[in-house]
Amino acid sequence: MNHSIKYFGLNNIALEHDLRRVSRERKVQLRASTERRNKDAYYPQITERIRHDAAVMAEHYELFYCLEISIRDLITAQLKDADPNWWETLVPQAVREMAEKNKAKELASGVTPRSDDMLSYTNFGDLGQIISSNAKLFGDTFTDIQAVNNTIARLNTLRAPIAHCSMLAEDEVTRLKLSLRDWFRLME
Repeated sequence: MNHSIKYFGLNNIALEHDLRRVSRERKVQLRASTERRNKDAYYPQITERIRHDAAVMAEHYELFYCLEISIRDLITAQLKDADPNWWETLVPQAVREMAEKNKAKELASGVTPRSDDMLSYTNFGDLGQIISSNAKLFGDTFTDIQAVNNTIARLNTLRAPIAHCSMLAEDEVTRLKLSLRDWFRLME
């Protein structure tokens, strides 16, 4: 009985996800969720077109968010295994300095610090630099470090419109999906 309830819940989650996807793709509103009604009440000046575009881009943002966090986790795990003081000993000085500046700037603005982890203050491109400078440590993880650099550079280019609220062209959506495949293929 307990499994039946769990499967029922999972099926409903999957169905709701598919309905939201169809709604975005077909540009139709199937139902007004509580969240949507709250946004409508709070943001009446924002057009439906902008909201639709935001919903489309949210999918790409979510994908990139997951990728970037997983790369950070991979770097942390790999380098921590090699040296408990990995941030000081294995991360290039220029990357550490930029992360310190980013953290200081954020703290000076008065916002809540995003993390205690200095790797969180690096830019996406810095992650490739960290991997490259530790190529021997990542040799068992990746099939080709130069391909990792190329893939991260391509992903970094695709990241810009996602992070800066611009729509991705259809070709770039395809390129994003292919680049993600490339990334995971490099770890096979």
